[in-house]
Amino acid sequence: MKGVLLLNGEPYTGEIDCENALVYCCDGAYLWAKDKARIDKNIGDFDSLDIVPEPAPEEVYPAEKDFTDGEIALRKLIGAGADDIAIYGGFGRRADHFTGNLQLLYFAYMQGVKAKMVDEDAEVFVSDGRICFTGLKGKTISVFPFGGSSHIIGSEGLKYSYPEALNYGECRGISNIVEKDDAYLDVQEGDAVLVFVNKGEV
Repeated sequence: MKGVLLLNGEPYTGEIDCENALVYCCDGAYLWAKDKARIDKNIGDFDSLDIVPEPAPEEVYPAEKDFTDGEIALRKLIGAGADDIAIYGGFGRRADHFTGNLQLLYFAYMQGVKAKMVDEDAEVFVSDGRICFTGLKGKTISVFPFGGSSHIIGSEGLKYSYPEALNYGECRGISNIVEKDDAYLDVQEGDAVLVFVNKGEV
């Protein structure tokens, strides 16, 4: 099942596909999302909102808590059966929240859930195994190890080849170019964060 998670970062100005998706909105994201997306549930402590959102929240969480509003909402989405989640509003504003949102991608990945964080210029997701780039010729991608070294056993259709290992703390995987309509990267061990730096032509 598709899921959409709306966060209170930089407002997303593009189109949001809510068709056949469960849509959860976090706290102040309601202000930018209410006229852009259908919202099935509003979730959070609502310390960033001075109005009652529609639909009214089932529960208001305390402002001082162990989990962010985004983490609570993501867990609830996964618990409701969403296994393909697009996150909007996760970029910008507070650097600590953006870094935390990357952790949410990893949490989803560890649950076997496909998740990506989207803004107008980029998509970020966590993956391993064979990662295919179909119809992305001309796009810029960057590959970063996440949580440990990523061992790369091969790639095809990319401008630059990768070293056998991308070690945690290195930036050697930044700014590659997809040169063929069907390209791929094989990660044998470890995990990789892939960032579509440029959705347009290079």
